[in-house]
Amino acid sequence: MGSTNHHDTFIQVAEDCPVAEARVPTAGRATPSVAERQHRILTERPYELTSDELLFHVHLLRQRVPDDRITAERETFFASSRACLRASPLGRRHGWGLHHDAEGRVALVPLGSEEYRRLADDSDLRQLKAMRSTRAG
Repeated sequence: MGSTNHHDTFIQVAEDCPVAEARVPTAGRATPSVAERQHRILTERPYELTSDELLFHVHLLRQRVPDDRITAERETFFASSRACLRASPLGRRHGWGLHHDAEGRVALVPLGSEEYRRLADDSDLRQLKAMRSTRAG
């Protein structure tokens, strides 16, 4: 099973992120988007979940997996490679950095905040960028 977890890492917003300050993803459909679900979970539970746990939790919610199928679904979900949180719409379009602590637990960090600047300047953290939404040209 591959892992999407990072440790002592800060994922900065994408170079082509369209916002200058973090914005809460808003409902645009009948069901919450991946960004809305990830944002809500990480806002309610900062530094509680690893990337793997967050991605799987969102998957369970989106697919409405019954409790008696969770173990089997976990095996299926992680049987193939998964994109890490660099691919999350939070960092690509909504202006949220993602800080992974030493244990791999994740928290949101809003672009434009002092905390974002501090983490982005921290040479002890592995610095990554969220994936671009458009191709470099």
